[in-house]
Amino acid sequence: MISIKSPREIEIMRRGGKITSSVLSTLLETAKAGMSLRELDRLAERGIRERGGTPTFKGYNGFPASICASVNETVVHGIPGDYVLKDGDLLSIDIGTTFEGYVSDTAATIGIGNISEAAKRLMRVTQESLMFGIAAMQKGNRVSDIGNAVQRHAESNGYGVVRALVGHGVGRKMHEEPQVPNFGEPGRGLILRPGLCLAIEPMITEGTWEVQTLTDGWTVVTTDGKLAAHFEHTIALTEDGPRILTLREILEHDDVARYRPKEEIAA
Repeated sequence: MISIKSPREIEIMRRGGKITSSVLSTLLETAKAGMSLRELDRLAERGIRERGGTPTFKGYNGFPASICASVNETVVHGIPGDYVLKDGDLLSIDIGTTFEGYVSDTAATIGIGNISEAAKRLMRVTQESLMFGIAAMQKGNRVSDIGNAVQRHAESNGYGVVRALVGHGVGRKMHEEPQVPNFGEPGRGLILRPGLCLAIEPMITEGTWEVQTLTDGWTVVTTDGKLAAHFEHTIALTEDGPRILTLREILEHDDVARYRPKEEIAA
């Protein structure tokens, strides 16, 4: 069932999203070589609870932590354990908060210390792909227009787009309908209308789009061992267009319009 949120519900999600984005910003600023992923997880849980939220991920289908911490070839769902970050690592952090009964979900990838130009480019294109996807979340468009926008940008830059994992609706539950693939033909699926809240999350790889899950049942890695990057926002569709509810105010901007096709803006 598709859940359409009221303005009151979206405002609650915005407040929760501010908690999520604030804690993620702290983690991105804190993560450095010599720090363990477990330390980041503890910092995340403390930050969420101190701000009045509950870590959505902890205990979700048995997941043991408050964040997913995925390094290098790990695409998503990395369990934050004893691994110690080192110079040159690529770190993706995925984090969710439940606030007053509603979920916000966001993710970002950063480089630890000195990283290669190739890794920087992968991160940049992945984040741009997210913004192209968000810009396609317009009233009257269809859900596949989002994934098509992501895919076109990523693949035009020579990257793989993961098929096995997708974005999703979000609200009372972390995973609601509809699914939001990061690939596909445009003009298909659900017609987008105001009140719809989605978590759009491109997972982009340096090589093949194919992935596999490790024996822990959670950790998803690229099959060729090449790097992956992951960016995600929770977005509400309003009468005025998409509104990012997990915007990291210090590090990002909300200029969605510049990622829309010029002919669509003119219309």
